[in-house]
Amino acid sequence: MSASSEKWQWENATAGAVAGFATVAAMHPLDVVRTRFQVNDGRVSNIPTYKNTANAIFTIARSEGLRGLYAGFSPAVLGSTVSWGLYFFFYDRAKQRYSRNRAEKLSPGHHLASAAEAGALVCLCTNPIWLVKTRLQLQNPLHQTRPYSGFYDALRTIMREEGWIALYRGIVPGLFLQVSHGAIQFTAYEELRKVLIDLKSGKNTEKSGSSDTPLNSFDYAALGASSKIVAMLLSYPFQVIRARLQQRPCNEGVPRYMDSLHVVKDTARFEGLRGFYRGITPNLLKNVPAASITFIVYENVLNLLKSARRKH
Repeated sequence: MSASSEKWQWENATAGAVAGFATVAAMHPLDVVRTRFQVNDGRVSNIPTYKNTANAIFTIARSEGLRGLYAGFSPAVLGSTVSWGLYFFFYDRAKQRYSRNRAEKLSPGHHLASAAEAGALVCLCTNPIWLVKTRLQLQNPLHQTRPYSGFYDALRTIMREEGWIALYRGIVPGLFLQVSHGAIQFTAYEELRKVLIDLKSGKNTEKSGSSDTPLNSFDYAALGASSKIVAMLLSYPFQVIRARLQQRPCNEGVPRYMDSLHVVKDTARFEGLRGFYRGITPNLLKNVPAASITFIVYENVLNLLKSARRKH
């Protein structure tokens, strides 16, 4: 691999990491609300219930303060920054591999395969971080003998009480989620991006005879939001399954759900299809603008890094 290719990949990773951090910092309270809605199956009394997203934010702020709204913020920042950095890195490597010795542009199938590969690798690397984040967001001191004091305490406690394998609870729906969600989102993003560039190229060529059509931040925002909505609606049930699997066991050490099939059967039996979409409203409120922020930051940081590289 050439030195210029390696630089390009690390530029993608850096842009992705910065984008991930910006996204989490702006949207974390909605992530807390979403997680609490996801695990509330209506059959466990120690989980708080909320009427809607606004009521949840107000109730958490009143009873737990800012700390409650930003529960699990450290692993969320770490996980999102690492995930986006690795995702763009693996995604770009896969695209380069598929495009090797090919004169034509990559097909939608190649974009799909690249995104699926990147999603699977990221999931294997980051599942322990997301498990800790979920547990910190769900903590209720009134119903737990000793809440985790933070990220590292949670890791140590889980390893001591449940073993290292517990860090990979939810890995199966997590893999399905990462592969399907990322693949759908990035394929939709790339294809919509092509359409938008073609449309703008036609307009610019008609007006000035120039085919130079850089997209602006508004374009990136629209592309990010549109691709995110498509991916979210199709893959959201995997998020619910993963969140329910990652709950902390009760005081006797018994998990609420034993495996993914247990979650699917109980959710379908007691809640129906609606149960697989619990928390979808705060998830939309969080992730649609978050996707816009992510791709605005990613594309602009990437352009900045490319400009700096050309100057040197």
